[in-house]
Amino acid sequence: MRASQYFISTLKEAPADADITSQKLMLRAGLIKKVAAGIYNWMPMGLRVLRKVEQVVREEMDRAGAIELLMPVVQPAELWQETGRWEKMGEELLRFKDRHERDFVIQPTSEEVVTDLARSEIKSYRQLPKNFYQIQTKFRDERRPRFGVMRGREFVMKDAYSFDRDEAGAIKSYETMYATYCRIFERLGLQFRAVAADTGAIGGSRSHEFQVIADTGEDAIAYSPDSDFAANIELAEAVALIGSRAAASQAFEKVATPDKSKCEDVASFLGLPLAQTVKSVVLATDSDEGAQVWLLLIRGDHELNEVKVGKLEGLKAGFRFATESEIVAAFGCPPGYLGPIGTKNVKLVVDRTVANMSDFVTGANETGFHLRGVNWGRDLPEPDLVADIRNVVAGDPSPDGKGHIAIQRGIEVGHVFFLGTKYSEAMNCSFLDENGKPKPAVMGCYGIGVSRILGAAIEQNNDARGIIWPDAMAPFRMVVVPLGYDRSDAVREAADALYAELQKAGVEVLLDDRGERPGVALADWELIGVPHRVVIGDRGLKEGVVEYQARRDAEATKVPAGEIADFLRQRLGS
Repeated sequence: MRASQYFISTLKEAPADADITSQKLMLRAGLIKKVAAGIYNWMPMGLRVLRKVEQVVREEMDRAGAIELLMPVVQPAELWQETGRWEKMGEELLRFKDRHERDFVIQPTSEEVVTDLARSEIKSYRQLPKNFYQIQTKFRDERRPRFGVMRGREFVMKDAYSFDRDEAGAIKSYETMYATYCRIFERLGLQFRAVAADTGAIGGSRSHEFQVIADTGEDAIAYSPDSDFAANIELAEAVALIGSRAAASQAFEKVATPDKSKCEDVASFLGLPLAQTVKSVVLATDSDEGAQVWLLLIRGDHELNEVKVGKLEGLKAGFRFATESEIVAAFGCPPGYLGPIGTKNVKLVVDRTVANMSDFVTGANETGFHLRGVNWGRDLPEPDLVADIRNVVAGDPSPDGKGHIAIQRGIEVGHVFFLGTKYSEAMNCSFLDENGKPKPAVMGCYGIGVSRILGAAIEQNNDARGIIWPDAMAPFRMVVVPLGYDRSDAVREAADALYAELQKAGVEVLLDDRGERPGVALADWELIGVPHRVVIGDRGLKEGVVEYQARRDAEATKVPAGEIADFLRQRLGS
């Protein structure tokens, strides 16, 4: 491809509303152009990258035995009503009516449609297992679309759905997809981690996220450098930091703590470590009998994990943070000085570490006062429930007993779910088994954010000059930059000859024949992130050399002009 025949639209500055590095660089490099909030045109250069990613995904899905199909973007509401997600999905599910006042959605995912397809087409165990996938446009009506393609409203996603006879077969399908995802991200040249994760709105009982490692990632990943343990921080198990409860050694007393409503301030005021304080979080659950107040205790230096809380008996049906009036009614004072002593009709849930603490500090349920020297058994009864309800922190023991937890940031680009019969039972998707009896299909669900991968790759691979694409994702693998192409016969002839030879060798090469000033041309290709570059100039040709530079190289390498084609074939492995 010649640059003069292509469409290149780089910008010196990113638009003012661009938030993060990948968004700024994609706009500046002319990969995308904004149409509306969270909706973009994919420009020719960006589309080439998108198609590269799609092709790797497609090849590996096909290799794994998955079968490609294409499901509609617009889906009837009645399918979503069958599973209950019409109500549960919330405002991110874009609903609309057609001219006949029938309800439809613009799909964010396709569990309902693929299950409907399977129940109409799969009748016998002999037809199983099957794994259907598509690469399709999705839409989620994000309240605050931001970060470019990282959290847009319209995006490209690969979603796959497996159907098996039983749980053993479904787990095998799950493991096949897990391995397939690892191959996909390895081929794309990305540094990633597969981490145990929460199932979220999709549901199911087993789940892993695939996270591209990047300092700017939204997700925190907990892992052990000494083992294979890795989990999203929402799911990572937090072990008790105190092995057993020590005997009380301090007197129980009420102490004045004027204007000290936070654990950090109380600890500083009393001259105690923050880890000696206990933090109170008040939740409420609603029923026909009214609201039930729950008091959750975590150590003062820890944070509550709402995902873990949502899995506890009594809270998994749904909870909310209690209102101030509910708190005053239950504890006799406003937030800031709350504690477990003297409460009535309050259910107490205590984190594992707090359950083994002694001589700790907690609120006195009186404004301006706290209690110190508090001990279980002596000063307050045992809690209703002891559970893991906190986020892990760096330095915690790894739950597998190997080493200690480290935390790094990641960007989720893929997710695999073991669904079981959640959707097949709701939609009566069954088959006849070997004995002629109907059984629900056991399902798995597997998603990759194809367009999101581009943003994640850029967040992981960039510098002050622009994008640094891995070879497998780059719009062009090589660019030939002739300095003075429109002015020097020698330069033009050398560039044309090298361009033709590289094309013949099957290299994706672009010849910059625009006649731009050297600084402008080189800046464009560094911004766009083409991995390999050859610069041809009059001065170099007189010396018998051209200059090669990989995008990550600090300096160019001079190569004899007559040897450059062989040099590139060796360097590119072709």
